[in-house]
Amino acid sequence: MSSSSAGLPTPEGPGSVSGAPNLPEGFTGMFTSRYIDTGDLRQHVVTGGEGPPLLLVHGWPQTWYAWRLVMSGLARDFQVVVPDQRGCGLSGKPPGEYDTATMANDLAALMHALGHQRFAVAGHDTGMWIGYALAADHPDRVACLAVAEAAMPGVSPSPPLFGSAQANDRLWHFAFNRLAEVNDQLVHGREDVYFGLQFAKAVNKLPEYAVRHYIDALAADPDALHGSFAAYRSLDATIAQNEQRKTRRLTLPVLAIGGAGGIGEGAANTMRLAADDVQSVVIPGCGHYLLEEAPQEMLATLTAFLAPYREST
Repeated sequence: MSSSSAGLPTPEGPGSVSGAPNLPEGFTGMFTSRYIDTGDLRQHVVTGGEGPPLLLVHGWPQTWYAWRLVMSGLARDFQVVVPDQRGCGLSGKPPGEYDTATMANDLAALMHALGHQRFAVAGHDTGMWIGYALAADHPDRVACLAVAEAAMPGVSPSPPLFGSAQANDRLWHFAFNRLAEVNDQLVHGREDVYFGLQFAKAVNKLPEYAVRHYIDALAADPDALHGSFAAYRSLDATIAQNEQRKTRRLTLPVLAIGGAGGIGEGAANTMRLAADDVQSVVIPGCGHYLLEEAPQEMLATLTAFLAPYREST
């Protein structure tokens, strides 16, 4: 165990491996929760498996738990590392900036504390933003990058304010989440309404227990609710950073994944604006939450992409 975890308590409750609901069979025998102190942040991380290191980064408004259905399969070939982002789950929720440079630095420090100097990264939704920042800001650390189901402010063209009704339904939360505090006030006590609407966008309905798990975590802690908006409130800084990052194109292998009922080719179109070696996969019959809507297809897609990294390590 890393010295950065010495003396820290064992993570408990529904946000931990020991307390999370409806985990796949054998999951708790393969994965464990722990806290890692990386200086200004105490991070909750779930680890397990053997092989070269693979960092999985969740999206909004979720936690490490979003990856649960693919983690066991990936752990057959990789040391799987799945943290809660700053402001989310059982990780710390300090005040201040939540721009992607800060969030990427968090994860670089986490992997260093775990003894992983070079690793593969996969990120979904806002995890795509952080994964891109990690690869761009720490190019000597990231061997390959898989991203899914997001456009990137500062890289992708900004959508119009007056778009179609369908575009508005998918994107209106960006502006709402960026508000300074009225969003906290409006959503507090109505988490079922607001976050329930977000999860209802799935093409294949997410299990009720999973939706309940995410919403309960946000409703139980005002800091978690506030933290769920923090990455959006820091978008001005992230946009400025991305405008600089895209002038230094990525040369590592990149896989961009979309759901046919979600962003489709949008993730690949975004990454081609910032990277030279981009593969694209669109998974049929699923929407935005493809880790939970199509876990077997996601596992197969990631395993195939990561095979050269696994074999060369």
